Amino acid sequence: MAGKREVESDRLAELAGEASAEAAIQAAAAAAPELEASLAVPTDLTAAAFFDVDNTMMMGASIFHFARGLAARKYFSSSDLAGFVWQQLKFRVGGREDPASVKASREQALSFVAGRSVAELVSLGEEIYDELMADRIWKGTQALAQMHLDAGQRVWLVTATPVELAQIIARRLGLTGALGTVSESADGVYTGRLVGDLLHGKAKAQAVRSLAAKEGLDLRRCTAYSDSANDVPMLSVVGTAVAVNPDSQLREISRRKGWEIRDFRTGRKAAKIGVPSVLGAGALAGAVAATLAYRRRLK
Repeated sequence: MAGKREVESDRLAELAGEASAEAAIQAAAAAAPELEASLAVPTDLTAAAFFDVDNTMMMGASIFHFARGLAARKYFSSSDLAGFVWQQLKFRVGGREDPASVKASREQALSFVAGRSVAELVSLGEEIYDELMADRIWKGTQALAQMHLDAGQRVWLVTATPVELAQIIARRLGLTGALGTVSESADGVYTGRLVGDLLHGKAKAQAVRSLAAKEGLDLRRCTAYSDSANDVPMLSVVGTAVAVNPDSQLREISRRKGWEIRDFRTGRKAAKIGVPSVLGAGALAGAVAATLAYRRRLK
């Protein structure tokens, strides 16, 4: 039974990775003329960099910031937002993602978009990025991405967040594109189903492999960045792995494997990762409390 579940998990990861890679390639092709015009150096066709988003490129969870923006626009109730925050708190304090929490996150993501217009949510994503995300980009991580761009390499975000939101973040940062979770749509409206599964864990590694195969990248010349031990599969498929703001497990793995560690958090004892996790959880709870209080005053 365990072997069957593992095979099914690997197949879901493969489907999620392939779907995300295909979506990313299509989006990058549409933006290719603008991207090529912006490059000041010849493109390095066989090397690229892959960046996780949450707590690697951006402070906190991108999907949470998006949810806050939707809640402020009354897209769902205060209790829905509170439930979403509770899932985020469990992840932040626990520091790991178990299958149950991954499933819950998937169901929440689907509840956000089912029956909604793709164009509408993309437009809202642009607004919410400006309101709640732009100031939360880690400048140190952004500088690392720019370093790869300056070397003529393509730079991709790789995240479990919806691919449309990931593409907005990538575009705003001047990156090549993004690999994210792909939600099914029909006639421009989300169906409430995923194509494949969440881009998480093994699925991220599969997405990177699929993209590399289709784009002609040499993974031995590529670099990956992440904060989480959940991304060890992705970090392991490239020639250079870098832990950014790592959780305690990834910090230990990185030391063991000789991976570089970059920590851009300030005023924290990064080695005691449990403390920052709780602080981060408190910040999430505080932000939600403020949002709910504001909405009550409006009523």
